[in-house]
Amino acid sequence: MSSDLVEAITALEKDKGISKEVLLDALEAALISAYKRNFEQAQNVRVDINEGLGQIKVYARKEVAESAENKNLQISLEDAKSLNPHYQLGDTVEIEVTPRNFGRIAAQTAKQVVTQRVREAERNVIYSEFIDRQDDIMTGIVQRLDHRFIYVDLGRVEALLPQSEQMPNETYRPHDRIKVYITKVEDAKKGPMITVSRTHPGLLKRLFELEVPEIYDGTVEIKSISREAGDRSKIAVYAEDPEVDAVGACVGQKGARVQTIVNELKGEKIDIVNWSENPVTYVANALSPSKVVRVIVHEADKATTVVVPDYQLSLAIGKKGQNARLAAKLTGWKIDIKSESEAEESGLFNEEAVNNVSDETSLPESENQAVPEEADGIAPTDTPDQEES
Repeated sequence: MSSDLVEAITALEKDKGISKEVLLDALEAALISAYKRNFEQAQNVRVDINEGLGQIKVYARKEVAESAENKNLQISLEDAKSLNPHYQLGDTVEIEVTPRNFGRIAAQTAKQVVTQRVREAERNVIYSEFIDRQDDIMTGIVQRLDHRFIYVDLGRVEALLPQSEQMPNETYRPHDRIKVYITKVEDAKKGPMITVSRTHPGLLKRLFELEVPEIYDGTVEIKSISREAGDRSKIAVYAEDPEVDAVGACVGQKGARVQTIVNELKGEKIDIVNWSENPVTYVANALSPSKVVRVIVHEADKATTVVVPDYQLSLAIGKKGQNARLAAKLTGWKIDIKSESEAEESGLFNEEAVNNVSDETSLPESENQAVPEEADGIAPTDTPDQEES
């Protein structure tokens, strides 16, 4: 084995991240294949590679028998004892059968096998690396586009961003740097196939983890996310320490933290609300930025009836029902919104109706606060676009 081959194996180990043992195993398999294809001296052979000495030797493995009926697989007991008197019937004898011109033939035949093994090992290394990154966020560079996918370079592999996972308010161009969420890693024949997303709620969660140290270290916990990518999202946060302002930590000073995320998502509005195990408080918070007068909980149906001031009805429902829809997804509760006048007309406030539900309360204004208005990108308490139902 020439010094050039040793250097090539060492270089492959460094460049491709493939261990030398894997490469040597691939070389051994290739040399066995080359020997069987070009020589008929033996069918059961073993290749020994001495990396230190730079030597390759081929050994034929033959079983000791009374008489060698198949000389490629057997050796007679008499011939075996001439090599070593200790051999018995059934033993395996190894005889060196390295051909004189084996190096040249082996190099030609082994090249394709070694290349294939190296590719397989490289694919395994990449797959192992990215399977650990599933459900994580990475920064990639847009390479090219077609009618089905955007191809994003993640360094060692090209990921697929399907149309269904692209944000409707974004335009992608080659060489754009974008953050993507890895949704699936598959071990395909041609190499790892990685699918990424810009619309997955997990992207929003990972962005907050990157931007808010209190979320990263566990002081503040993200309890739930509902998202309509490119338009609006709601995120419920909670801090076990009562002295920690979970919403304030996510918003940041003058909205700096959340604004970074809004910019990354190309202006997507984000409502950040406090999570509560009390469904009354949680549902009221989730409907932010609208004010809530009363929440009536129907435990059996996991449903709520929410009463809001007449002038806040369209704000609570949101444009095309978006605010109510996102609040329902965030909390996991069905939400039926009524104005105060509708509630009075339907008798919702009378004693009989109240007695038929498991929980009912009027919320003081302080329990239904929207996040600070100075944070751009976070919906203020009253905006013209939201008031369109």
